[in-house]
Amino acid sequence: MGLGSKWFSLDTPATPERIRMACLDEFTSPFVKQMESEGVSLPLIHEHPMKPWNDLRKGDCCQRFVSQSDGYYCKTCDFFLHKECGELTEFIIDHPAHPDHTLRLQGIRGHVCDICERKIKNLCYRCCDGCDFDMDLHCAKYPPPDVIDNFETHSHKLTLVKKNTVFDCSAKCGKAYGLSYKCEECDVAFPVECVWHPEASELNYSPEVNHSYHSLHPLKFLTGEPPEYSDGKCRLYGTEIGKLFYHCSSCNFTVGFHCVLNPPQKSLVDPKVHDHQLTLLPRLDSFTCNACGLKGDRSPYACFDCGFMIHQDCLGLPRVININRHDHRVSRTSVLGDAAMNSVCGVCRKKVDWTYGGFSCKRCPGYVVHSKCATRKDVWNGKELEGIPEEEEDIEPYVVIDENTIQHFSHKEHYLRRIHGNGVWYEENKRCSACIHLIGLQSFYGCVDCDFYLHHKCAECPKMKRHVLHNDRLTLVTNEELEVFNCLVCDRASSGFMYKDGNRKLDVLCGSVSEPFFHPSHPHHPLYYIPTEEEEICNGCNRREHHMLRCIEGDCGFVLGFKCATLPQVVKHIVDDHPLSLCYGQEEEASGKYWCDICEKETNPKEWFYTCKNQQASLHTMCVLGDCTGLMPRSVAKLWGKPTEVMLNNSVTRPFCIWCMSRCMYPIKLKLLGTSGTYACSLECAFYFIIILIELDSSLPLSFDLPNAGALVHVYTVLVTHGGVEMGQGLHTKVAQVAASAFSIPLNSVFVSETSTDKVIDFLRTERTITVKQCITSVVTHISPSFVLFAIKDAIKAARAEVGLGRKWFPLVTPATPERIRIACFDEFTSPFVSLDFCPKLSV
Repeated sequence: MGLGSKWFSLDTPATPERIRMACLDEFTSPFVKQMESEGVSLPLIHEHPMKPWNDLRKGDCCQRFVSQSDGYYCKTCDFFLHKECGELTEFIIDHPAHPDHTLRLQGIRGHVCDICERKIKNLCYRCCDGCDFDMDLHCAKYPPPDVIDNFETHSHKLTLVKKNTVFDCSAKCGKAYGLSYKCEECDVAFPVECVWHPEASELNYSPEVNHSYHSLHPLKFLTGEPPEYSDGKCRLYGTEIGKLFYHCSSCNFTVGFHCVLNPPQKSLVDPKVHDHQLTLLPRLDSFTCNACGLKGDRSPYACFDCGFMIHQDCLGLPRVININRHDHRVSRTSVLGDAAMNSVCGVCRKKVDWTYGGFSCKRCPGYVVHSKCATRKDVWNGKELEGIPEEEEDIEPYVVIDENTIQHFSHKEHYLRRIHGNGVWYEENKRCSACIHLIGLQSFYGCVDCDFYLHHKCAECPKMKRHVLHNDRLTLVTNEELEVFNCLVCDRASSGFMYKDGNRKLDVLCGSVSEPFFHPSHPHHPLYYIPTEEEEICNGCNRREHHMLRCIEGDCGFVLGFKCATLPQVVKHIVDDHPLSLCYGQEEEASGKYWCDICEKETNPKEWFYTCKNQQASLHTMCVLGDCTGLMPRSVAKLWGKPTEVMLNNSVTRPFCIWCMSRCMYPIKLKLLGTSGTYACSLECAFYFIIILIELDSSLPLSFDLPNAGALVHVYTVLVTHGGVEMGQGLHTKVAQVAASAFSIPLNSVFVSETSTDKVIDFLRTERTITVKQCITSVVTHISPSFVLFAIKDAIKAARAEVGLGRKWFPLVTPATPERIRIACFDEFTSPFVSLDFCPKLSV
C-alpha cells in the first residue's frame, strides 16, 4: 500500500506523538479506516462505523455549518461528522494558538474553547502538558492568523500573542484574560474573539454577500446581538442566528451563516411529499402546514397548482412507522379524509383536522395520529419501514383445547383448566405465576397435574406487545428461574412474568397497561398516558410520580401512577377473616382520625387504603401488601448476591426482624439462608442487613444474641475513648454527641475520657476515620454485637429522617461490590456519621 514520502526533518526529535503522526496519518490502511463503501471507522471520534453522507445540518463534531456538506453519518446515534473534521489527526503540534505544547484530540463535554469561547459538546483538542487549554475542532481547522491588518476599529497591524495573558480589552468587552491580538505601536490589546471569528476565516470575512433569496440588496456581515426590530431568527430556517449573521436593514431580512453557505433548494419535486413541484417562499407569512396541520410563520415550500404548503422540516417525515401506542403500522397520508372527521389523535388525544395530513392505520378505521405526535422521540423508534415487509407473528398466549381448557405457552407440558370464581376464596395459598398475587375471587386457570396457576386476565396477556413507555416491542418472558427484578415503571420487586426488551423490564401488571385504561377509582372517564416533563401528585398515594395515567376530560385533573393503578382490588390478610377491599380515600377530610390496625399508626383518609367488610378499619396499602408481594413464596431468591428464602408470614408467632427489631408484620418474610433464625420483614431491612453488616464485615456472626421477647435493656452509661487531639469547638463534645445519637441515650449519660492510647486499638492514634469493618470489629470486642446493630441502624435512620432516602436502588441481583455498596448506601444521604472516600467509612 505504500508509505508517504514526507518525513520530519533530520534534526526533529522522534517523540511518540511525531512517530504516530508520521506512520499513521500519512496513509490510509484497512487497520485505520474501512473503505467508504463499507462504512468508515474513526475510533478516535465515534464508536460506531459511519456511512458517507451529505447533509446541510450542523456538524456534531464542531457544532458549525461548513461550506462543504460532505461527511459521515451514524444512524444508530444520529451523529453527523464533517469530512474535514474526520480527517483531523489525533495530535496537533505547533498550533498557532498554542505553539509550545502538543494538543491531543479528546472527547470532552462542558468545557469552553479558549479561542472562540464556545461551549464544547463532543470533541476538542486539549493540551497534553496540563495547561488547561482547550480548542474545539473548528478552531483547529481554521487557526487565527498571526497578523491582522484590516481590523475595522483599529488602523494599525495587530499581532497574535500565542499564550494566555492578562490585558485590558480596548473594545471594552469586559474580557481581561486569554488569547489576544496586540498592537505594538499603540500598546493596546483585543481578545481574539473581538477581532477574528473562525467562521469569518472560512468565508474570507466577506463584509457583504449577494444572497440568492434576497436579490434587492446585498446582505451585510454583522456581529453581536441582532437588531431590536428583528426577531433574532433566520428568515429561511427559523433558527436562532447567534452573534454572527448577515442582515439587510432596509428589508429586515436576516440569515445565519449556514444559509449563506448552504441555502435551501429553491424548488424540488418529490412524489413522496407532493405530486407537484414545490417552491420555497422566503417570506414572513402565517400559514398552516398541510403535512402536520400546525401553524408556521415563515418560508414554507408551496405548490402554485393546488395551494399545498409544508414546513421545511416536514419534508423528511417518514412514510411508514410503528408507534408505541398501537400494535399495527401507521402510514403517512397527505389528507386524512372524512373517515377521520370525528377522530382524535392516538397520542395527544386531541381532535384532528381531517383536511390535513397525518398518520393512519390501514387495519383500524378511524385510528389517526398527528404527524408531529407520531414522530416524537418518546413515541417513535426512528425506523422507517417503507419497503420492509411486515411479518405476521403469533402473539396469542394460548391454544384453546375446549370450552374450559387451554394450553398456555408458559406451561406447555400440561393443560390448564378454567375455574370460575364464585365469591368464595378458593385455595387461598395458591398464587398466580405471572403476577404472584393470590388466586382470589375472580376466575383463574389451574394446572390439572401440578401446582401452576394463572389469573384469567394474566393468561390473556399477549406474548408480544407495544407499551406507551417503550418505543420497541416488548416480549413476555415467563421467568422460569424466578429471577428477581425491579419493574422499570413502578420499581416493585418481582419474580413473576416480565415484559422485556434488552435491559428494560416491566412486571406483567405494568406491562399489561394499555390505552384507554379503565380504573374503578375513576369509573366515568378512561385514563391515558400523556408524558410531561414535570412530576405530578398521584391521586392514589399522594406522592409525586413522573409516569402518570391521566383523565383528559375537561378540567378533571385526575392522575394516577402506575403503581397505584395496578394495586389489587381485593386481597386476603391475616388481620381479618374476610377479604379486604381497596378503598379510594375520602373526598372530604374526616372529622376523626383513622388508625391502621397492622402498624397502629395514623392513616391519611385522603390516600387509598384497604378496608374490611364492615368498613370499620383503614389499613395502609404498604402494611397489607409489603414490598415483597411480587416474590413467589416458598422460593429461593438471590438478593444482592445472597440466597434468601421467601416465606409466608402466617405462623402463630411472628419472628423479629434482624434490622428494625420489630415483629414481621407483612405477608411475606425473608430468611437469609445459612443463618440460624435470621429474618427480615422487608426488602429494605434485608438490604441494610445484607449490605451493611454482612458484606462490609464477613467476620460478624449472622445471628446476634438479641434480647428475649418482652425484655427491656437500658444503657445507662457509655464510656468513649479516642486518639484524637482536642481542637476547635472540642473533639470530646463531638464524639459524645455522636455516641449519644448512635446509642439513643441522653448526652449526659456519655462520658469521654482523656485521650489514652492504651484503651483503644492502634489505628485510632493516627487516623480520625476508620472503615466500617474496623469500627464494627473493634466495638464487638468490647460490647454486645446487638448494640453495634443499633448504632449503625440509628445512624442511618437519623440521616434518612433528616434529608430523605431515595427509593430506587440498584437491581436486587447485582453483586454487592464495594463501589455499588458506596453508591447504594451512602450517596443517597448525608449524615454526620458518614464520610466518603473510595469505600464507605464511619467518622470517629
